[in-house]
Amino acid sequence: MEKKVLYLLNMGKLFDELSKDYRFKEGFKTCINCGTCTAICPAAEFYKYDPRKILDIVQRKDDDEILALLKSETIWYCGECMSCMTRCPRKNAAGLVIMALRNLSAKLGYFTCSEKGRQLYPLTKVLTGNILKLGYCVHPDTYKYEDHPESGPVFKWVLDNKEEVYGRLGANYGRQGTGALRVIPKEDLDELQAIFDETGATERIDFVEKCSEQKAREMGMTMEEYGKYTFEHCSRGHFNDE
Repeated sequence: MEKKVLYLLNMGKLFDELSKDYRFKEGFKTCINCGTCTAICPAAEFYKYDPRKILDIVQRKDDDEILALLKSETIWYCGECMSCMTRCPRKNAAGLVIMALRNLSAKLGYFTCSEKGRQLYPLTKVLTGNILKLGYCVHPDTYKYEDHPESGPVFKWVLDNKEEVYGRLGANYGRQGTGALRVIPKEDLDELQAIFDETGATERIDFVEKCSEQKAREMGMTMEEYGKYTFEHCSRGHFNDE
């Protein structure tokens, strides 16, 4: 893992690496640092998060400052709603720049340096696991009420009676054929796996897991404990009212 990070850093400056990302090219064209993105940002209302400042840092092309961003909590606060793009007078998108920063942080293994960044592991494990095994990003068979008590007792009832509920809603839950929640044929799942392999997604998933395993060892946790901890734990200091 360390060799890969050093290799990538030797390829050029971090700003140059960011510049290769198509999302960065689209979202960082003519920023005038007016702050409209921060004013409209829903995440900035709750988190200690200022997209204008992030764009200002990136504009300076200082590798030390960009490295600090890649290791920070800050780049993981964005909800990627793209409200910034709808209001920007120059049609930039701070959200796209954030995506590029997150991508580079994951690519170099720096995501494990922050509490919010470490959540990449459980999200990757669950969401890509669902996609490759079931063909769905989110699926009721892997949604556990115990992990999401905030969904409330009504949704617990839905999960306990999902065959009847989804049937009444017109889904084809757990059956062959067409319709929502149908069983995805194996040949289609094999094609999805091939796409992941060809595009580098499989390599990224493996790298995220290896970095997370190393961090779990540093924290004295098993991977099961690490996954649960990173998914559930939230320290103080992330929000504006703290």
